[in-house]
Amino acid sequence: MSSRCHALAITAGVLAIVTVSTPLSAQDYPTRPVTVIVPQPPGGGTDIIARIIAHQLSVQLGQPFVVENKAGAGTVVGSTAAANAAPDGYTLLTGLSANMAVNPSLFVNLSYDPIRDFAPVGMLAEFPFVVVVSNNFAAHSIKELVALAKAKPGEINFASGGNGTGQHLSTELFELEAGIRMTHVPYRGAAPAYTDIMSGQTPVFFDNIASALGQIKGGSVRALAVTGSERSPQLPDVPTVAESGVPEYVYYVWFGLWAPKATPRPIVEKLYAQVQKALADPAVKERIAADAGVPMKMPLAETAPFVKAEIVKWADVVKRAGVPVQQ
Repeated sequence: MSSRCHALAITAGVLAIVTVSTPLSAQDYPTRPVTVIVPQPPGGGTDIIARIIAHQLSVQLGQPFVVENKAGAGTVVGSTAAANAAPDGYTLLTGLSANMAVNPSLFVNLSYDPIRDFAPVGMLAEFPFVVVVSNNFAAHSIKELVALAKAKPGEINFASGGNGTGQHLSTELFELEAGIRMTHVPYRGAAPAYTDIMSGQTPVFFDNIASALGQIKGGSVRALAVTGSERSPQLPDVPTVAESGVPEYVYYVWFGLWAPKATPRPIVEKLYAQVQKALADPAVKERIAADAGVPMKMPLAETAPFVKAEIVKWADVVKRAGVPVQQ
C-alpha cells in the first residue's frame, strides 16, 4: 500500500471511530462522578433543590452527582467556574433567576454570559414568595399596604437579603406594578432581617415561603399575600397579590440545570430526559412541594427563549427601579 493510501486508510479509520464513539459516549454517560456547582452557600433554596435532583440523578444513572458549593460575588464565582469547565457533561451548574436572568443587568462587566456560555439541561422548579409584615404594622392586606405606601411615599422600609436578591427585586417589581415607593433596607440574609421585621423597624419583607413559614406559623410575623399565580397549599387562607389588588403581579424564583455551551448534544439530551424522569418521581415531587415549589416541565427548546425573555424583563425592572449596578 502506498503511503498516500495508508494515510487515507488511517484517516477513514479515525473518522469511523469518532462517528461510532459519539453516540456510544452519550449512551454510556456518565462513567464517573458528575459535579453539580451551586453558586450559593449550603442550606439555601438553590442548594436544597440541587441536592434533591442530584440525589435522584445519582440513583437513576448509577454515578454520583456531587453538589459543590462555590459561593461568592452574588453567584458570579460559581457561575463563572461552570462556564469555564470542560464541556464534557461532568460539570453542571444549578442556575436560578439571579445568575441566569438578573446578573446581566446588575454587573457592568459580568464574567460569563447565560446564553453564550451555557447549554440548558432542563428547568427544575419554581417557588413563589410570601409577603410578610410586622405584627404591629398598620396594613392587614395588600390593598392597605398600597394605600399606606401611597400616603407615605418612601417612609415604609422593606427588607431583603441583599441588593439584587429575589427578596429585593420581587419587591421592586411590586412597587412598579402598584405605583408606590418604599425604602430598601438590605441585610446579610433572612435571619438578621427578621429581627428588624419583628421589631417593626423594617416592617415589610418578600421572602420565600420555606424560609418564612416557621415565622408565620409561630406568630412572629403576619402573611399578607403570596406572589404566585395561585394560592399556596402551605398557606391556603392567604390570597395572592394579584387577587389582593395588584392584578398583574406574579413572582417566582426559578431553578434549572445548565452545562458548558459546547457539551455534546446527545449528552445534554440524555440529561434532559433524566431530569424529566426525576421530576416525575413521587418522592422528588413531595420534597419540592414541601418547600412550596412546583416542578417546571419545560421543553428543552423553550428554555433558552424563556431565559432571554427573563433577562429582558429584569433589565427593565433594574433600570426603572434604579437598582444599583455593580462594576
